[in-house]
Amino acid sequence: MSLVSLADFKAQAQEHLSKSSWDFIEGEADEGITYKDNLAAFKRIRLRPRYLRDVSEIDTRTIIQGQEIEAPICISPTAFHSIAWPDGERSTARAAQEANICYITSTYASCTLEDIVAAAPRGFRWFQLYVQSDWELNKQLIQRVEGLGFKALVITVDAPVIGKRRRNIKNQLNLEANIMLKDLRSPEARNSTHFSPMSLPSASFCWNDLSLLQSITRLPIILKGILTKEDAELAVKHHVQGIFVSNHGGRQIDEVPASIDALMEVVAAVKGKVEVYMDGGVRTGNDVLKALALGAKCIFLGRPILWGLACKGEDGVKEVLSILKGEFQTSMALSGCRSIAEISPDLIQFSRL
Repeated sequence: MSLVSLADFKAQAQEHLSKSSWDFIEGEADEGITYKDNLAAFKRIRLRPRYLRDVSEIDTRTIIQGQEIEAPICISPTAFHSIAWPDGERSTARAAQEANICYITSTYASCTLEDIVAAAPRGFRWFQLYVQSDWELNKQLIQRVEGLGFKALVITVDAPVIGKRRRNIKNQLNLEANIMLKDLRSPEARNSTHFSPMSLPSASFCWNDLSLLQSITRLPIILKGILTKEDAELAVKHHVQGIFVSNHGGRQIDEVPASIDALMEVVAAVKGKVEVYMDGGVRTGNDVLKALALGAKCIFLGRPILWGLACKGEDGVKEVLSILKGEFQTSMALSGCRSIAEISPDLIQFSRL
């Protein structure tokens, strides 16, 4: 069967993976209201295309944090890529490098940061940090990230505790026992064969701690998981360089707004002072177009990247990115946009929102 859409990759990935691995990747919090709404919210939005424009050439390039990327379609941080494909994050990194887009590597990667960078030395990478209670560990990890050429820190703020993911509980899934989290161990422990238990994010990390992070690094700091204007305004006040609208793929607190719905509130609040990104529910080129029209600088993909990995490894990730970029180019042409700069809120039919 030829795979022509992200939905095709989802269907095939489910066939390739064990039930527990599939449930971990798809696993939503509680009743899955937000998980479903991330997808449904995009379908409530209608486009207002403009015609009789020269769309013989379409340019999808854009710039995030000062670096040009081939398309505003990048890779969100997700954990444990090796459950989808043996080569794990190394395959993801190589695919991202070839596509010339940004890959945010997770704190909970199943490969070491050094191995990921070695696999794709020219790749454009940000690092997603779950702030740990041990600040010496945070400092060591940030220094490693800087030394390895990561270009920004993406701080996940929506996981002071882990949401209740019913599928994992039913499956008695214990990933910590199966995957070494080598990046959350001391240098001595990393060189040993003894397992070190998973370090969970700090539950006490708060706004006042951002200055401590800023004193440790000169990398741009992006806050991931912002859903409200109040937190968006506080983020600007605390001099962060970017805001990432996200509800963790519906995996943390259930019954919060869909990412695309929260995006409008956050974009209005920051008034262009920082770049705004989003993930959650993006599955088609039209979805990308809608997110950019509503103020996102770039969208990021979570689960679809893992579907690509599960189906074909590195080649699967390349195909997922290529399919979505192709659909986005078509959506731009069919709505009268020749470049990212021409995508505006005028494309959106607000009466349907």
